[in-house]
Amino acid sequence: MGSGFSKMKKQARMMEQQVEQMRQKMQTTTYTGSSGNGLVTVTINGEKELQKVIIQPACVDPQDVEGLQDLIQAACQDAYSKASEESNSPMNALGGLQGMNLPFGL
Repeated sequence: MGSGFSKMKKQARMMEQQVEQMRQKMQTTTYTGSSGNGLVTVTINGEKELQKVIIQPACVDPQDVEGLQDLIQAACQDAYSKASEESNSPMNALGGLQGMNLPFGL
């Protein structure tokens, strides 16, 4: 039991390290989405938390608040879709997990 068990423990430690590295990368990676040819730009982090909103003065019309709201929503959706594309499969981002032969099917 000793050799197989220690190998599993080593693989588990490696997986924990890889998951932590991915978590740190997600916190520092940013995605920018825009709408209206750049009238509204938003930035989110890899955890899909809104970091910044930039609204160009040209699109601020007190008579068309709904239009501005639509631009903000479209820019957020653009940023979220970019983040989702990259992080679509978190296990793929970890690389070597498929070859580890983990007993619980990861």
